[in-house]
Parts: sequence; C-alpha cells; structure tokens
Amino acid sequence: MAGYFLSKPDRCYNHPMKIEILPVKTRIVNPPKDEIWDIVDQLEVKDGDIVFITSKIMAIHQGRTVKKTDITKEALIEQEADRALSYPNPYDDYNMNLTLTVAHGVLIPAAGIDESNANGYYILWPEDIDEFCRDIRKRLIDKYKLRRLGVVATDSHTTPLRWGVTGITIGLAGVQPLRDIRGEQDLFGREMHVTQVDLIDPLAAMAVKAMGESSEGTPIVIMRGDLGIHFSSKASMENFKIEPELDLYRPLLDAMKIIKKTPHNKAAAKHL
Repeated sequence: MAGYFLSKPDRCYNHPMKIEILPVKTRIVNPPKDEIWDIVDQLEVKDGDIVFITSKIMAIHQGRTVKKTDITKEALIEQEADRALSYPNPYDDYNMNLTLTVAHGVLIPAAGIDESNANGYYILWPEDIDEFCRDIRKRLIDKYKLRRLGVVATDSHTTPLRWGVTGITIGLAGVQPLRDIRGEQDLFGREMHVTQVDLIDPLAAMAVKAMGESSEGTPIVIMRGDLGIHFSSKASMENFKIEPELDLYRPLLDAMKIIKKTPHNKAAAKHL
C-alpha cells in the first residue's frame, strides 16, 4: 500500500502537521451487486485513522444499480431526487443529463447517479449511508481493537463556475465534521456569529484526488497523522445538514421543483 505525505516544516509554522495518504488498490467491484466485506477485511488501519470509501462500491455492495436498458436516467432522477431543476444541456455531443438536483441533503447533478466504471449500469447512491459507515467502522474497530477510527463515504462533486471535480462527504461515522467557532474573535476582536468550519470535506477532497477518477482501481484511501479531527462515535451527517429555508443558496433551492419532501432525520439525530 503505497502512500505519500503532506507536511509542513517546523520553521515559520505554529503547528507543524504531517498527513499520510494511503490509496488502497482493490479488486474490481462489479455491478449489479458485489459485496465488499472481503475488501474491508483486508484493510490495515491504526488508531486515529480515517478510512475514505467511494460511495460507488458501497452502492454496488447494496445492489443499488439499474441496467441502463431498463429505465431512462430521467426517470431515475425523478425517483432519487428530493428537488430538481432541469436546464438546457450545453454538452449535447455527450448525451449527458445535467439536471441539477438535491439528493440526500446534497446539491449535485443528476441525484448523484453515475455511469462511469459501471459496465452498462446506472450506479445510484447507497442507502442508509451513515449506517453503512458505522457497520464498516465497527467491523474494523473490533478486528484491530481500536478506540478512534473514522469512516467517510465520498463522491465526486462539482463547484459552480469551476471546471473539474473534487471530493465531498456524503456519509460518515466516528468523526465530527464541523468545528463551531461562533463566539470566538478574529484577529481584530470581531466576534464570529455564524461561522462553522467544515473539517471533513477538505480531507475528502484530498482522498478523492488520491483515488482518481478513471481506471486507477483505488476506491479506498486511508488517511493518518495530524488530521485535526475530533473522533466521536455519536457523529453523523446530521451534524452537517442545513435546512433549505436557512441555506445561503435558498433562492436557487426555491427555484427547484420539490419532488419529495425529506423530513429531518430524527432517527439519525440520536447518534449525535
């Protein structure tokens, strides 16, 4: 398992950091359904690690795939999305559906439905993603007798007005995703009233970069070192989510067609 380091030298820095990023090469995970417990059981993790897993192999594990000849992508989007906004496709040469959607509390094209590395199938997002992350975390903690371990489900994500994809968190277990700095002061004594720092998505972006986007065959990345993360068995994506009515992007969200109204997940909130 080859890896590489991100580090800061001691000179000129207040808190030197060293992070080790370990991409894990695995066998091909084949649609329509292919359990991944054998892959999970081969992972070598240490106390304080975070395991990043692409949501695609989690979905294939669950059988969350549909043969492309059985249904249109438009129908699948209607089935999977909470909100949707269709618009003219500027990439007609590629026959892409770029409907902007909200799914699982994430603003993402086409409800996260993927066709790459899918062998003729549509790959949906996994179901009960936090629960799946907790199952993987428990399996590894029990095997290696660990106290602190995070498991994070990732996917590729686009940024408005930017070319290129980056990684984003869509499910997690064992790590607190946010640092709340409300009430703290900036350098000039101004109190912070609304700011919370996203701690996990920057790491997810590094992990997804290490995984690659095409034929690398590394759907898992283990990250260890000075990650600046608080570990908690009670953490979940519910720590993360903002109600649409409170979101800075509400004007865009209000313009989207509501397909199904997803209630606040009180069941998951018990894990906070």
